Amino acid sequence: MTGSRRRTYPRLALVLVVAALVAGGCTSDPSSQATVATTRTSVSATDTFGSIPEIVRAVQPSVVTVFTGTGLGSGVIYRSGGDILTNAHVVGNSKQVQVAFADGKRLAGTVVATDTVVDLAVVHVARTDLPAARFRTDLPEVGELAIAIGSPLGFTRTVTAGIISGRHRDIPSSGPADALVDLLQTDAAISPGNSGGALVDKNAQIVGINEAYLPPTTGAVAIGFAIPANTVTDTADQLLATGRASHAFIGIQPADLTPDLARQVGAKGTTGVLVLDVVPGGPADKAGLRPGDVVISVDGQRTDTVVDFLAQLRELNPGQTVAVKFLRDGTEHTVKVTLADRPPG
Repeated sequence: MTGSRRRTYPRLALVLVVAALVAGGCTSDPSSQATVATTRTSVSATDTFGSIPEIVRAVQPSVVTVFTGTGLGSGVIYRSGGDILTNAHVVGNSKQVQVAFADGKRLAGTVVATDTVVDLAVVHVARTDLPAARFRTDLPEVGELAIAIGSPLGFTRTVTAGIISGRHRDIPSSGPADALVDLLQTDAAISPGNSGGALVDKNAQIVGINEAYLPPTTGAVAIGFAIPANTVTDTADQLLATGRASHAFIGIQPADLTPDLARQVGAKGTTGVLVLDVVPGGPADKAGLRPGDVVISVDGQRTDTVVDFLAQLRELNPGQTVAVKFLRDGTEHTVKVTLADRPPG
């Protein structure tokens, strides 16, 4: 993805850890099942909510439930030959899962590859007659119809509807997982078990893979997030081709600049990303960055927080040379950094 990013998302409290958010991806295995429609139809281009049943009939056969040893999530059929997409946090460390289809069949699935940066996983089943979903290539506009299909709380093939509420949304992490960046926001209800399922537009195209939600305990009402379809397809194609996806790597351990840290490094404010550590021999090390520096922009984009910094890296490619502006002992410097490919793990 390229181009400037406009982020109007208010900063979330660190209590919104990724572990809590992505709990929207796994829930206990239910005993109840529901009947489903399996007929695929064409869908007229209309924004009215009256078209939802027609859209659901077209897409629902392409949405599955993914069962792991500890719970379940949702998934979307990517290729008719047996490739299914879900979230990496849904499958976790599992190598084998069970996949339940809309036609009632249930098969063993092998986790082919995962990418924890985007939070995507590819599962393969031995079936070649699957109804692959259609993925949209451009970002939806704010206000467009958005329909979430998945298995929230184990209620398989559940449909909720709303609109696209925002684009380029970022969620910080206070845990070991990566921050969630460059997401779509929707008010279509997303609950535990929806993760990995489909977010669908008026033309029955997948606009995103449902990812996370803000629980009511945070004061949120109907705030959910999905990985944009163009990010999904790019990552999935790389995973299927090589077993891994490439991501720009700069080689620092970043931290938000708190007032205490700012005083320690001589910074005047609390905007910028503190370099806690530098990977020996990595791109930042080769460019001369060192612990205690405060990165304030990358490739001309301000990096006021770690989330800003990670989001900007997601816009860049391995091998690309960028200008990194930083503060050292209160003095501003700029260096050229040639980004590497993020190491596995």
